[in-house]
Amino acid sequence: MQQSVTVGKEADARQIAVISREGKGPPVVWLGGFKSDMRATKAGAIDSWAEKNGRAFLRFDYSGHGESGGDFEQGTISRWLEEALAVMETHLTERPILVGSSMGGWISLLAARELMARRPALAPIGIVLIAPATDMTERLMWDRFPEGLRQGLEETGVYYRPSAYSEDSYPITKKLIEDGRRHLLLGRPIQTGCPVHILQGMEDPDVPWSHALQLVERLPGDSVSLTLIKDGDHRLSRDEDLERLIGAIEAIA
Repeated sequence: MQQSVTVGKEADARQIAVISREGKGPPVVWLGGFKSDMRATKAGAIDSWAEKNGRAFLRFDYSGHGESGGDFEQGTISRWLEEALAVMETHLTERPILVGSSMGGWISLLAARELMARRPALAPIGIVLIAPATDMTERLMWDRFPEGLRQGLEETGVYYRPSAYSEDSYPITKKLIEDGRRHLLLGRPIQTGCPVHILQGMEDPDVPWSHALQLVERLPGDSVSLTLIKDGDHRLSRDEDLERLIGAIEAIA
């Protein structure tokens, strides 16, 4: 069932497109990546699995993505996290399994922390992360930018970054970089309150597998699994990758 959730007030209000599938068991929640959408391959594979197995599945598009309203260039981690939490708090009645891809992995970890603090009845029972781009605005963008590009971004407020996944360039805004610094996780232990399974391709040019190792080091406890896929890329959307993804979800509940 497709619906929408209004997030924000007055001039800041945006309509967030949501697709929910009713079913049994802990609901699975999809959190997509930067410039991706809820109808992408991995989300579609989870939906097919959910339909076949009678499982509840919830997916949505951040503002400026897919079928949601809003301007992509106004997007920040704070804004997209607010939307993720609003969708979950509106649609969930029990603890979910969060599945986060790339930037959605970072937002999943932030959402888990927020839910544990303010809505423990909705805190996740498990998290599956695909090539998690934790702290991406700092570690995978700003730290990698040459000095000239940094200066240009400071002066103009936006850098149009070529993409390997689209003909259009991605706008990286100064606002996105600065806001991301409010949400950095890798400098301290990361509390999730649940098991975490990470799937990471070793041929990923966007999120190096060493980045996944840094995340594992910050996740306390013994309930952390890392699956390194030697020939895997960033998308991890091949049939064998999708089987690993479904298997990781099923292993939680």
